[in-house]
Amino acid sequence: MRFSPAFIAAAAAYLAPLATADDSSSSSSSSSSASATSSASSSEGLSKPTFTPLPINAPFFEQFTDDWDTRWKPSHAKKETDQDTDEEWAYVGNWEVEEPVVLKGIEEDKGLVLKDKAAHHAISSIFPKKIDNKGKTLVVQYETKLQDELQCGGAYMKLLKDTKALKQEEFSNASPYVIMFGPDKCGTTNKVHFIFKHKNPKTGEYEEKHMTGAPSIVNDKLSHLYTLVVKPDNSFEVQIDGVSKKNGTLLDDFSPSVMPPKEIDDPKDKKPDDWVDEAKIPDPEAKKPEDWDEDAPYEIPDEEAEKPDDWLDDEPQMIDDPEAEKPEDWDDEEDGDWQPPKVPNPKCQEASGCGEWKRPTKKNPDYKGKWSPPMIDNPAYQGVWKPRKIKNPDFFEAKDVSAFEPIGALGIELWSMQANILFDNIYIGHSIDDATKIKEETWDIKSASEKAEQAANQKKAEAEKPKPAGESTFTEDPVSYIRDKTTLFLDLVQQDPLVAVRTVPEVAGAAGVLLVTILAILFGGIGGAAKNPQVQEKARQAADKASDAKDKAADAASSGVEKTKEEVNKRTTRSSAAAEQ
Repeated sequence: MRFSPAFIAAAAAYLAPLATADDSSSSSSSSSSASATSSASSSEGLSKPTFTPLPINAPFFEQFTDDWDTRWKPSHAKKETDQDTDEEWAYVGNWEVEEPVVLKGIEEDKGLVLKDKAAHHAISSIFPKKIDNKGKTLVVQYETKLQDELQCGGAYMKLLKDTKALKQEEFSNASPYVIMFGPDKCGTTNKVHFIFKHKNPKTGEYEEKHMTGAPSIVNDKLSHLYTLVVKPDNSFEVQIDGVSKKNGTLLDDFSPSVMPPKEIDDPKDKKPDDWVDEAKIPDPEAKKPEDWDEDAPYEIPDEEAEKPDDWLDDEPQMIDDPEAEKPEDWDDEEDGDWQPPKVPNPKCQEASGCGEWKRPTKKNPDYKGKWSPPMIDNPAYQGVWKPRKIKNPDFFEAKDVSAFEPIGALGIELWSMQANILFDNIYIGHSIDDATKIKEETWDIKSASEKAEQAANQKKAEAEKPKPAGESTFTEDPVSYIRDKTTLFLDLVQQDPLVAVRTVPEVAGAAGVLLVTILAILFGGIGGAAKNPQVQEKARQAADKASDAKDKAADAASSGVEKTKEEVNKRTTRSSAAAEQ
């Protein structure tokens, strides 16, 4: 429905003071929107801290300052693959040290960023001095920021075993590691890994031990802090953003277990041929009842069913498509007689069915199926056979599991479908206090700044979101306000004039003002408009509509008053009668 500029202008003059009530009634929402806009606009100029290197004396602490490339070496080696495949993969993914491009928490604070999606990346940093963890607490802590979030990829790190080849060969997936720690997500995998390699003192072989009950990763665009603490008593703790997510011991919370079982099944022990391990047997004394009919069908025709009256016996379920046409290039001699394709018969869709009617089936109450004797306890049952136990020749007592082999470097070797994974503030050492200090002076400040910017951006987006029709106020958009109110009034008038007056009273009053304005145009009250026949005709039509709307509104208001009086009289009469009784 459209309204002329003259109508809107005339209505605006009347609705302007009335709209104040609507504006004030929504003052709380308007003020909150204004506040959101203010906060959002100020988000662009949020005051952010500036990066300052943190003086920490640790075996390894990396904040990716300008000289970072003197400590880190990207790998261009070929990735080791299974012998069964001929594929070769090289580490072609690029690394950059740069500021975040999403929710930058601290100015001039740079991190190591994985730049290419769907590419193999590898980079490592050799420690100035190997880290020996015997008798000491090991703390591994770093920040990661998933700027594109994570659908399939990892953001974990490897602490590499200190070997002679470590400084001579390029880092790859084949480089031996001591610990792997950090988030990983792809498909059904969603966990924070903690894996360590343990050497079996009996066999000399290394085996990966995977933490059980691993916590899920935090998958958003904020910076998150992952911390691993391993103590000399073999206990460990995994924290995310300073909150403990997993506690346990290296002996009890890893699979496969570090210590093998003390006893194992005797591989030479065999189950005797006469061993009875059937707990139940058919009752040999049971007999099939004489009235048991094994041949009775499972279902039988429903004799109570009746054919529907509108069933079309002579109509086929499928008919030739009446719209199908024989192709112009169809050759009857080569292609045979052309037959139109079949389509469902529309008559069958309107009726209960077509074709030959058959009784539906129902479950046979006399059906019993094949008889079998009931099962009883086997008197000869000897139980489930198990081989005897013997001492495990490979058993060993694990004690100092936390005394990992010396660590000589840190490696990041990843493949990810998302790019822009950022690493920062990497700490590897022995001090929980130092790790806590780093958290307080870096991540705590950065996280608060990022969350403030994120909240401001959300408020700004809400403030800029267009309002649905009918929710605008007169001061915000007078044209839309008048159009919405008038459309609502006219729609309601056609259904129930009384409801229209009660719901939109300001338009009911404006209809009278508009009628006067149109009459003035007709009889020359407004300039030379009355001299134009086209204007006069449109004005007469508008006057008729406005008069009709005004009359309906008046009648509705009058009938409303009358109804109210009747209700009052009824209640008064009832009250009087009750008082007299």
